[in-house]
Amino acid sequence: MAFIKEVQKETFISTFKLELMSPGDAAKKAEDDTGAGELVEFPDPKQKLVVKVGETAHLHCRFRSTGPVASCWIHDKQKVVCNSPRASVSSTSSSSSLVLSDVLPVDAGSYTLFVRNRRGVSHRTTTLIVITCPDPPSSCPSVSRLTQSSLVLCWSGPCFDGGSAITGYILEHQHLDGANPGVWTEFTKHCPNTSILLSSGLDPAGRYRFRVRACNAAGNSEPSKESDCIQMNTAGEPQQEVTSYIDVVPDTKHKARDHYHVHEKLGKGKFGEVFRMTHKQTGRVCAGKFYRARVSKDKMAARQEIKLMKELQHPKLVQCLAAYDSPSEIVMVMEYIAGGELFELIVAENFDHTEPNCANYMRQILEGIQYMHHKSIVHLDLKPENIVCVNATGTLIKIIDFGLACKLEPGKCLKVMQGTPEFVAPEVINYEPVDEGADILSGESPFQGNNDAETLALVTAGQWQFDPESFDDITDEAKEFIRGLLNKNKRKRLSCDKALAHPWIVSFDDANSRAIKSLNKDKIRRFLAKQKWKKTGKALLAVKRMARWMKSDGQVSPVSLNDHPLGDEAEQAVASLEKQLQSEPHFPQVLRDLTESSGATVHLACTIHGYPDPEVVWLFNEEPLEQTGRIQMNYEKNGVCTLTLAPVQPGDSGVYKCCASNGLGRAMCSARLSVKL
Repeated sequence: MAFIKEVQKETFISTFKLELMSPGDAAKKAEDDTGAGELVEFPDPKQKLVVKVGETAHLHCRFRSTGPVASCWIHDKQKVVCNSPRASVSSTSSSSSLVLSDVLPVDAGSYTLFVRNRRGVSHRTTTLIVITCPDPPSSCPSVSRLTQSSLVLCWSGPCFDGGSAITGYILEHQHLDGANPGVWTEFTKHCPNTSILLSSGLDPAGRYRFRVRACNAAGNSEPSKESDCIQMNTAGEPQQEVTSYIDVVPDTKHKARDHYHVHEKLGKGKFGEVFRMTHKQTGRVCAGKFYRARVSKDKMAARQEIKLMKELQHPKLVQCLAAYDSPSEIVMVMEYIAGGELFELIVAENFDHTEPNCANYMRQILEGIQYMHHKSIVHLDLKPENIVCVNATGTLIKIIDFGLACKLEPGKCLKVMQGTPEFVAPEVINYEPVDEGADILSGESPFQGNNDAETLALVTAGQWQFDPESFDDITDEAKEFIRGLLNKNKRKRLSCDKALAHPWIVSFDDANSRAIKSLNKDKIRRFLAKQKWKKTGKALLAVKRMARWMKSDGQVSPVSLNDHPLGDEAEQAVASLEKQLQSEPHFPQVLRDLTESSGATVHLACTIHGYPDPEVVWLFNEEPLEQTGRIQMNYEKNGVCTLTLAPVQPGDSGVYKCCASNGLGRAMCSARLSVKL
């Protein structure tokens, strides 16, 4: 069956292209008319390239394709990368290279090579990670534990890690009483964490300032802000259990600084900042909470906390020592708790983390909360950060931060919407009436989700489980105790009274000690690192970077990139590849003259390139050839065009022309065939 395609009369002598094929071949030809060959293939795996700022990045991508190709590089699915003073693009029919010199942080991201051939567009993405020195640590070092011979310094990590994980910190100090008081010197070259115990190398009566630098694979950051002056001899003797209490009356005539020296900042929270202070007459070391109380609502909240603190006189609760209430500031003076956060002590290398120790800490926490509950006061923000050690030994603890505490009044429902997501009770999230059962206790955040919304959903569903990493060595009694504390139903949840009478608490009293193995600290270390990381305020930068690394790509058309659509500039560049692919017909390989004997089989072959695919016509002595049983014409996907004569006859001698044309132009090549008798 003959299929005839008409072409423009002025193009060639013949106005027809004749092709003889079966119906099945015709269907295949119709499919091939959409383009020759297969989609571009990328033989190499996806790449991730890491370079330092100022270096040169070489991005190279190989591909396989039949026929001509057109390509372009796109940065972060938005911007087309063209030749410029810092960028150089070079492409061949089988590869493309992008070289970026003097790399800057803004160059980081995904670089996608889009390659188009006759069949469509494929792409391959290379991730460029540009690392630089990190930002300085986001807070100055602050004292979390201070004795006459040692201190523990803590700080927060940098807001931006420079694109590479933080490998450690360098601690520097000024000895203000030394020979060179203004000179900063390294105290330690490598601190792996954001806290450090300094137990040697310090003058017991000396005054010091500290600062830290963050380190990554690219180098060291600028120094953090320096700490306030730290006086070593102000620590006093290790604290013991408090046996006497003060009936505090807020002073409305003076300010805190009238009676106290204010030293370095110990921390800050939602409601104010806490500073270490010393009494001007007695020298007693205290902690002063300076409230942010500029509006009447904030002042009321500050006065409410001071009022509750005056009622809480128990050795396991931090004590209020004085209060100042003036028009310009509200300050609560409290005990200075020198031991630091409990979790910071537990993860220290020299601390033996055992189940009896846990039971001892839990007993003390329960005793403090039991006292509060007997006074109808709920804490509502119990979490690891609010459990601190009284002294360096870490055997005694206190509960701090009563900023969210509330008084329960008979006959009135208390509903609150506040707290820390992974430690808040289900009834708080559901905005249901709360009571003493809302003070659930949790040490390792069993409800922690990927975000606050997921965490709150896990809390309300009561979904949690014992992590094998942390609980393989824990006794069944301890697990039963934890289940009782974390019961979703507040009526079935253990009260403090019942918890203190639980067999697990009772079994670890001083008279019933038993050998027990040390417990795994890894999860607590990760929890502390995560909490400090979240406090830097810019953790989103690292999250975005990780998400970028994890994105996948494949051999698909841009139409299928709807999950991450291209920007306008990039979309136009990819669309223009088809136009770049277009070319008028040309012959990389032309016909050659042949001389053959009569009866032989003759193949006249040439190669035609052009896009859109050219129309091809064969001429014999300026007359169009028709396909017959003896004359066959074939046009391959790769552009090879063949005229076969079998068997050849003396009358076949003459000039044969292959003519190709598309909308962009035309081309022709010819050869002479001589047939011998």
